[in-house]
Amino acid sequence: MAAFLIAQVKVTNDSWVPDYAARVHDIAARHGGRYLSRSGNFHVLEGERPDLTLMAIIQFPDVQAAQAFASDPDYAPFVQARQAGSESTFFVVDDTDLAGAIPYLPKAGG
Repeated sequence: MAAFLIAQVKVTNDSWVPDYAARVHDIAARHGGRYLSRSGNFHVLEGERPDLTLMAIIQFPDVQAAQAFASDPDYAPFVQARQAGSESTFFVVDDTDLAGAIPYLPKAGG
């Protein structure tokens, strides 16, 4: 089942950004990851706008592939650079439906 890594990033020092932007997508691709978006162009439809510079959404074949990307030793120096130059939250969500009412999504836990 597909999984989506969602990254919320507020850049505090942009020195890490060019190298990260140029190279990390290749590491994600090795784990089956495909960027669906990496943008600062987002619009709030409801609630408060988060204090972010950008959001990224990367699709992986499953949660394990997303975890393998996040723990890849080749990714480690980019993680350190990003963490030193930003406030970031990364999380993974799968493609299930908790209520089980959407016919084209697998029911969560099933």
